[in-house]
Amino acid sequence: MLENKIDFMVTFEVREANANGDPLSGNMPRTDAKSYGLMSDVAIKRKIRNRMQDMGHPIFVQANDRIEDEFKSLEKRFSKHFTTKTPNDEIEKQANQMWLDVRSFGQVFTYLKKSIGVRGPVSISMAKSLEPIVISSLQITRSTNGMEAKNNSGRSSDTMGTKSFVDYGVYVVKGSINAYFAEKTGFSQEDAEVLKEALISLFENDASSARPEGSMRVREVFWFTHASKLGNVSSGRVFDLLEFNKKNPDKNSYEDYDIVLNQEKLAEYVAKGLKVDILEGL
Repeated sequence: MLENKIDFMVTFEVREANANGDPLSGNMPRTDAKSYGLMSDVAIKRKIRNRMQDMGHPIFVQANDRIEDEFKSLEKRFSKHFTTKTPNDEIEKQANQMWLDVRSFGQVFTYLKKSIGVRGPVSISMAKSLEPIVISSLQITRSTNGMEAKNNSGRSSDTMGTKSFVDYGVYVVKGSINAYFAEKTGFSQEDAEVLKEALISLFENDASSARPEGSMRVREVFWFTHASKLGNVSSGRVFDLLEFNKKNPDKNSYEDYDIVLNQEKLAEYVAKGLKVDILEGL
């Protein structure tokens, strides 16, 4: 069982890639009102689940292009293992035992006329860039018509398109593992190590036309282990340890950010029992 609260931060860089497109804005890279880049927690959890699958762990919420069984829906996968007569507490117990993502992130089961909520111990925030990002767009064309051209130009309207991407940015993901919720789902120290490995290699086996190989890269994982289940200090104080160079406005590399942890505060927290590991991404 997990005996200690854990907080973590992940820094990753995005170079000429669309980290997370917004379907309501023409698939433009997500931003907030102040032009800071965003990546949804849903997208991050999807990548973590994919990495867990790559490591051979059973996953309940499988992506359509990564289905490892014959079930094309969550309902079918759920119904394979449970019936309307299965007690709710037994469903929760077995689901946590079978699927790593359920005992990590939790899940709401609304199948077979049941409504069962599992509260997972792992919480993850949206990723946000350290500074406002610059988005570039390219007009692109296809060499072949998808539909018949309606005039004599030889080109149909669907040959034209737009591709948008982030020029360069460094994003931060923040998360925690609640040891009390871990006790309820059976999330173990071994599961925490799997999550850590998934974060280190978050963008491996994830390339696409919007995210070419090497365009997104985890740089550092800051892993904070508290001395107790409750924690030595609040997660907010731990996350505030991250500092970077705000004076240089023209940053084109990870090194330009000079990302560090506040050593004075860190020493104070370490004296209270906090342990920190800094791991390099793949």
